[in-house]
Amino acid sequence: MKIRRPVFAGSWYPGNANDCVRQINQFLEQTPAQFPEKAACGVIVPHAGWPFSGGIACRAISLLAPEPAPDTIVVFGMHLPPGAAPVIMTDGGIDTPLGPLGIDTELAQALEPQFPFEIETPDGFSPDNTIELQLPFVKHFFPHSRLLPVGVPPASVAMEIGNAAAEAIKTMGINARVVGSTDLTHYGPSFGLTHYGLGDAAHEKVRKNEDSRIIDRMAAMDAEGVIREALSAHNACCAGAAAAAITMAGALDAQNATLTEYGTSYDKNPGDTFVGYAGIAMA
Repeated sequence: MKIRRPVFAGSWYPGNANDCVRQINQFLEQTPAQFPEKAACGVIVPHAGWPFSGGIACRAISLLAPEPAPDTIVVFGMHLPPGAAPVIMTDGGIDTPLGPLGIDTELAQALEPQFPFEIETPDGFSPDNTIELQLPFVKHFFPHSRLLPVGVPPASVAMEIGNAAAEAIKTMGINARVVGSTDLTHYGPSFGLTHYGLGDAAHEKVRKNEDSRIIDRMAAMDAEGVIREALSAHNACCAGAAAAAITMAGALDAQNATLTEYGTSYDKNPGDTFVGYAGIAMA
């Protein structure tokens, strides 16, 4: 099996197994504000460097149902514009500091002919943090699961792929979970978004006005609304990934979504530029 090497290990998150496990255990010692009433079949998580949003992502992924043990974890992500082709990896594996995750080739091959995918390989891929930063968490909590990484744009094809993945999973008798990776509002001069000014007051307005609206759409499991809101207000960077995860989770019988945690990079490092993060569990 050919293995794709990680790009961000050792910079955005720890580069060796011991440090990864130590950091994960530290994340788990911090309790999220809310838990879903039952174990989740899907989550939406942020993808900044672990010092900023790793705890929110780790604790959300830890809420995915451990039993029966999932055969496959589908991870939706990638920074793609609305008109971009979706992206899929169909063979091989992706390495993590905790060991490799093998691709669920059968599930990938069931999806690939249905959509105009660009195919990534272990040797040919676009470096992208949105999926990679979740993989040590996936490997830690589900060491024997396979992986299906899928990049989706913020367009109707995201929901179509989410539905198609759920249908293939049911047809093939696979026990699966889903992760959607997106950060929220990117605010400040670095992102060309300063309509609330700068400083503490701007941070509070972004939290209450911008991030809260997209979180409300996610909590309502309104996949189309997530994309519509993100494209109009620029308050999520990978709305397609969130929409695909919501759609797939709903098709796998998730009925409710719970905000597990919310924070921003401003909480860790106050400044004129900051990014919002949320964990959502769907069960």
